[in-house]
Amino acid sequence: MADSAKDLQLRELKDIITELNKTIQSLQVTIEAANKREEALAQERDNLKEELDLLRKKLFGSSSEKRHPDIPGQLNLFNEAELEQNPEAATAEELAASLPAPAKKRKSKATNAERFKGIPVIREYLDLPDSEKVCPDCQTALVKIGEEFVRRELIFVPAKLKVVEYYSINYSCPKCNEYRTPIIAKGKDGRSHMLHGMASAGTIAWVMYQKFCNSLPFYRQEKDWKQYGVAITRATMANWVIRNADEFFRPMYDYFQRKLLERKFLMADETTLQVLHEEGRRAQTKSYMWLFRTGEDGEYPIILYHYSKTRAGDNAVNFLEGFKGYLMCDGYSGYNKVPDARRTACYAHIRRYLTDAIPKGKQLDYTQPSVQGMMYINQLFHAEDVIKAKHKSFDAIKKARLEKEKPVIDGFLSWLDKQTPIRGSRLDKAVTYIQNRRPFLETYLKDGRCSFSNNLSENAIRPFTVGRKNWLFCDTPNGADASAITYTMVEMAKANGVNVYHYLTYLLEKLPNDRMSDEELESMAPWNETVKAEIESRANSSAN
Repeated sequence: MADSAKDLQLRELKDIITELNKTIQSLQVTIEAANKREEALAQERDNLKEELDLLRKKLFGSSSEKRHPDIPGQLNLFNEAELEQNPEAATAEELAASLPAPAKKRKSKATNAERFKGIPVIREYLDLPDSEKVCPDCQTALVKIGEEFVRRELIFVPAKLKVVEYYSINYSCPKCNEYRTPIIAKGKDGRSHMLHGMASAGTIAWVMYQKFCNSLPFYRQEKDWKQYGVAITRATMANWVIRNADEFFRPMYDYFQRKLLERKFLMADETTLQVLHEEGRRAQTKSYMWLFRTGEDGEYPIILYHYSKTRAGDNAVNFLEGFKGYLMCDGYSGYNKVPDARRTACYAHIRRYLTDAIPKGKQLDYTQPSVQGMMYINQLFHAEDVIKAKHKSFDAIKKARLEKEKPVIDGFLSWLDKQTPIRGSRLDKAVTYIQNRRPFLETYLKDGRCSFSNNLSENAIRPFTVGRKNWLFCDTPNGADASAITYTMVEMAKANGVNVYHYLTYLLEKLPNDRMSDEELESMAPWNETVKAEIESRANSSAN
């Protein structure tokens, strides 16, 4: 029997409903996809806003990473938010908060005697002319009754150049000359000019001092020499530095490296360098200047620069071959290749990442995870300052760290495990960075001589980064290597408290060489008390 009209109409309606349901499902899928795209775009927009805020803060904001924990109500708010979720975190915060604040003394104003220490003082007397040394009333001769201080002036005496030509006066025996080979005696000063170039040791030391201590490029020094009346090209100065540093500073550099590897607590850092004429590489390719130095072990400091073409961890491995001890460095994984080094984490870098993760205008919003993380790190820095100010022995420092800082670290790690930041956000980068450093976070607790941060090495490499802004690049690998060696001599002098210019002059006069024993090289090290006395005597003599 044929379907009735109503059955046909009903079937058509069902088909329409089916088509509409399919359309609805398709639209729902489209809407969900659009919503996901919108969420992804919104998250990308937020991440870009974070990056923009961070770049603005770095460009225009304060460069300080420190935040003060003594903001009224800050610790109470943090404890109130964390007490129910994590009792360990609250306990750690209370322990850190119980530490007394280190006493901060106001820096006293320097006296003239301190500011002008070591500078000769010349007294100039303001006297009356003879015609006025009589009484204007009775014409009786005036009698001197004393003197009175009027004013003080600091006088700058410009540098002067002179050329010294050495001639030996020769003598012979007139009697012996008549019947045998003449006997001739020549005047000597006991010194042979072995430096590369006509310049004296003091002149070459001055060129080095100007570039590597005062960051004055050779082309500016070239103009300066013209003001003194001498035409010395930048190529000549570069040749002086490269050849003399390689021959006479390198033996001291190698000796410093041997002494460095004997120590048990080292620090390291690296920064970029542009070298124009490296074989097989483009001029724009990045090279690297490494810095290796001793840590806070209470002994004399050793600071070495090292140039390499790449940032490969093998450079650190080769330079530190034979080292066994604790190594403080940043998060670069290349240092993991150093076989016998026990890495320690830098809490200054951790603080830096958390600081960057704080949203704009949310520095005091304690519901922000990045602010909460910063509070833990600030408490650790605060505790470290108190402990270092209170305890002088390394055993006492270790004991105090375990008592005061270990609970804070435990709370910090517990907080870290609860974080689920949005992928790609600044907080996500901070959490990832910290998690990757997690195996090294507590290494410093094992010995009181371990450093808490890598700030010492960052401060030591800063003179190079400041100078790089002026001279921009090195021309050849030989120049880069000579720069590393000379920077080492300059920073070693600074770190050991001796005059940089006079120490460079001293080395160029003593002419260290690779045939000398370690005992002989030790006698020229800047921590040697005899050397310190000699340099101080030279500095005082030049001032007079």
